[in-house]
Amino acid sequence: MDTLLEILNDLHPDVDFETCDTLIDDEILDAFDIVSLIAEINNEFDVNISAKDIIPENFNSAQALWALIERLEDEE
Repeated sequence: MDTLLEILNDLHPDVDFETCDTLIDDEILDAFDIVSLIAEINNEFDVNISAKDIIPENFNSAQALWALIERLEDEE
C-alpha cells in the first residue's frame, strides 16, 4: 500500500490519499491521471488492469485501488 500511496502522491502531492474516497467523484483524478496510474501500477505490481477494471469504483480511493491490485495479484 505504501508504494501505491507514493505513486498517488507523485501525481497530486496536495491530496490526502489515505482518507479521500472521492477521487473520481470530486474530479481529483482526471483521464490523464488514470492512464498514468494504470501504467505505474502495471509496472510496479506486475498486474494488468484491463478495460473492464477501469470503472470509477476502482479509482475513487487508494483503498479501492489497493483492493483492485490485490485481486489482480491473486488472479495471476
